[in-house]
Amino acid sequence: MPINRVVRAPQIDFSVLRRELRLPGEYPAEALREAQEAAARTPTATGADRTDVPLVTVDPATSRDLDQALCLTRRTGGGYRVQYAIADVASFVRPGGPLEAETWVRGQTVYLPDGKVPLHPTILSEGAASLLPDADRAAVLWTIDIDAEGDIAAVGLERARVRSRAKLDYPGLQAAVDAGRAPESVALLPEVGALLARRAAGRGAINLPIPEQEIEASGDGWRLVLRAPLPVEEHNAHISLLTGMAAASLMLDGGVGLLRTMPPPRAEAVDRLRAAAASLGVAWPDGAPVGDVVAAVDPGSPRGAAFVDQAADLLRGAAYTAFAGAPPEQTGHSGVGAPYAHVTAPLRRLADRYATEVCLALHAGRSVPDWVREALPRLPASMSATDRVAGAAERGAIDLAEAVLLADRVGATFDAGVLDVDDAPRNGSPGRRPPGGTIAIDAPAVRARCTGELPLGERIRVRLTTADPLTRTVLFARA
Repeated sequence: MPINRVVRAPQIDFSVLRRELRLPGEYPAEALREAQEAAARTPTATGADRTDVPLVTVDPATSRDLDQALCLTRRTGGGYRVQYAIADVASFVRPGGPLEAETWVRGQTVYLPDGKVPLHPTILSEGAASLLPDADRAAVLWTIDIDAEGDIAAVGLERARVRSRAKLDYPGLQAAVDAGRAPESVALLPEVGALLARRAAGRGAINLPIPEQEIEASGDGWRLVLRAPLPVEEHNAHISLLTGMAAASLMLDGGVGLLRTMPPPRAEAVDRLRAAAASLGVAWPDGAPVGDVVAAVDPGSPRGAAFVDQAADLLRGAAYTAFAGAPPEQTGHSGVGAPYAHVTAPLRRLADRYATEVCLALHAGRSVPDWVREALPRLPASMSATDRVAGAAERGAIDLAEAVLLADRVGATFDAGVLDVDDAPRNGSPGRRPPGGTIAIDAPAVRARCTGELPLGERIRVRLTTADPLTRTVLFARA
């Protein structure tokens, strides 16, 4: 069931989050000067000339920090060729310079409804380094051949000069696909994406189709949107995952790199999900892997949403894992079902720049540059810290919008679906909080804590007891 609910909110001041999280403001003068000089230089002359490849980008409509461009073709004899160009950010950022130092302070682009806090100055991230259409750009071009079963058959990697033919957005591409008139470069995207999804399911990968809450500008106010991802977004994500798996394979074979890891689901989490499936009426055939069960659920139904929300507990413990020499104890990513590395978003994520340089060196049979080797052990802690900040910014913005939107409706009652229920407390546990869990109301699209005895996956009536913009708190009680 598609989800696309929109509720308009009044003016909201998100600057409190910037102050609270101590997000950086303007770039230091020396770092900005270096970025301006690099943009003026526009290093597109290095590497092979691949401007003949008809690449296109696929991103949200308003994005200008375009990391990836792709072109999909059939291979003679079966299978597909994926050509995936990634912005060559390392060509613009000098090791040891003030620009590199500032990117370590930032770690990644942090998104807020009233504007982003970019990893790189916009003269690069939305200009000279971005894969904008109709302009030659420096890129790292992955050429990945996959066979008819979706397995990687060959990998090519090179610095190259590329030229995107078009900037596509997800709704427009989905409409074109549905009408049978998708651009030739991505006409195979549904076919390849579906193949890779089936292959991922066979590996035991777990994909959670959780609808996203987003805040969008609307006139002089804001809109709170609950939106399920479009099929083309899922297909495009599988191209990125394919590239990350190819990168991880290069690193593990070469004995050096930076993996994105996640341990297998905890046995107790799987047991809890099985119990939830039984209580929610979700079929779990004998021997069926978790990923297949999750994929068969409709996240747009109350019970399906509750099941998917419970399934999120399976995907815990994601980390960046650097290594040199022997592979680390944990190499896999349980969400992907294979070893995986972040290499496809260097404009927005610090680690990708260094991981890409590792892959370029290993593929060419060269030593990994010293400046990259020196950075690898420091990246896990840095990325973990900036992930926490980015997550706090995203959640804080949603919490604030929800509290503002509901502030004048305290005491009102709503229909709600029960997404999660607190674990039963141990006998005699001191200071335990009253029973409750997580509910979701439909309009506005809000998830929040609710007190009371809650039936998992059922529809109930709830009363809004707290909506405080100052503390960004929303609380319900069972009516």
